Amino acid sequence: MKLSKKVVLLGHFGVGKTSLFRRFIDDAFSEDYKVTLGVQIKKKVIQLPSGIELSMVIWDTEGHQEIENTRKSYLLGSHAFIYVFDLTRKDTYINLNADIAYLKQHHPKVHIRIIGNKLDKVSEREIKKELKQESIPFDCLTSAKTNKNVSTFFNELAEELTK
Repeated sequence: MKLSKKVVLLGHFGVGKTSLFRRFIDDAFSEDYKVTLGVQIKKKVIQLPSGIELSMVIWDTEGHQEIENTRKSYLLGSHAFIYVFDLTRKDTYINLNADIAYLKQHHPKVHIRIIGNKLDKVSEREIKKELKQESIPFDCLTSAKTNKNVSTFFNELAEELTK
């Protein structure tokens, strides 16, 4: 059985959306920071243990400090949103709860997952403690640079999208 699902990466500029995108799709990482203008779209086909072949069509969107500024056309027809924040920049997650509430209100049927990226730059134990104190929800902490938890996260999301 073959399925196709649209997944959109969201979050502030510079949080590592493109790095996660490139790490998962191409298994590549670059230290060079280039701002995403508009959107990049690529597909990765995943063969799941259930026998399902899933085409994940991933949209890497330009970053915005306000989720409401994301182009509505990028969000239409989505099956999942991955909200990415930078573990080293509190300003990228201080309004996370409001952003997630906005997405849930306007796209109630879309799966929403939250990633804290750049785990290679912080202590996992300390950041988990801080996120708990700030009441910041997250599904996974990743490092696009070291590839920590990236494939695992996307494969778990793929399984979830087929249920």
